[in-house]
Amino acid sequence: MTSTGSGSDNAPRQGFGIDVGGSGIKGAIVDLDTGQLVGDRIKLPTPQPATPEAVAKTIAEVVDGFGWTGHLGVTYPGVVTHGIVQTAANVDKSWIGTNARDIISAELNGQEVTILNDADAAGLAEERYGAGKGHEGLVVLLTFGTGIGSAVIHNGKLIPNTEFGHLEVGGKEAEHRAASSVKEKNGWTYEKWTKQVTKVLVAIENAIWPDLFIAGGGISRKADKWVHLLENRTPVVPAVLENAAGIVGAAMASTRDVTH
Repeated sequence: MTSTGSGSDNAPRQGFGIDVGGSGIKGAIVDLDTGQLVGDRIKLPTPQPATPEAVAKTIAEVVDGFGWTGHLGVTYPGVVTHGIVQTAANVDKSWIGTNARDIISAELNGQEVTILNDADAAGLAEERYGAGKGHEGLVVLLTFGTGIGSAVIHNGKLIPNTEFGHLEVGGKEAEHRAASSVKEKNGWTYEKWTKQVTKVLVAIENAIWPDLFIAGGGISRKADKWVHLLENRTPVVPAVLENAAGIVGAAMASTRDVTH
C-alpha cells in the first residue's frame, strides 16, 4: 500500500497512523470512511532510551512492515507545536526542542509526516468515529491513566495541545487529584475517586462549557462502575475505540493536517 487514496470513487479512503507510547510504538492502515483498521497492526517496543533517533528508526520499521510510502500521521506523548517538541514525559528529554517531523521524515527517506499530541489524536478519532459521533458543539476527551490527557474538538476542528491534566483545581493539579493512578495508589473506592473527578470536570465546565465529555484511558472500560457516580452537569460517555484511537487519529492527520 503506497498512498492514501484509490482509483475508484467507491473504494475506501485510507490513511496510515503511528501511535508512539512510552512502552510501545504501533501502526496500521486505517479505512478513513469507517475508522476501522485495515488488517492487523504492527507493534514494536519503544526503544530505551527513547531518543528521537531511536524512536524514528522504530517508526520506520513499523512503516516498512506495511510497505507504506505515502504521507503518515504520528502521535507524540507530549506537547508539539508546528512539529517542534515542547515537553517530554515518557520519552527521552533530548526530544525537547527537536523538530520531530524532520527527524522522522529523514528516517523515512523524505516521506511527509504530520505530528500531533497523542490525546489530541484519540480525541479526533472518538469525535468522528467513536463516542462523540453525531455530537455537535464542543467535545472534550479526557484520558485517565498515569496522568490526565485532554483533547478539545469544536464542530470537528481540533484545538491542539490543551493540557487540562495540569489545570489547578482546588490548589492541586488535576491529574494529581483525579488520574486513575491516584485511585490505585490510594486504594480509593470508585465513589471516593469520582468525587475528585467531578471537581476536575466542573473546573473545565466553568472555563469552557463543553457539550460532551468523553472519558478515555484504561479505566473507561469499567465506566459502568463510576460514570453514573459523577455529579457534574455535562453528559459523560466512555470512549469506545480503546487502543486503536491514537492510530486512527494519526491516520486522519495523515491526509489532512488537523493540528491547525
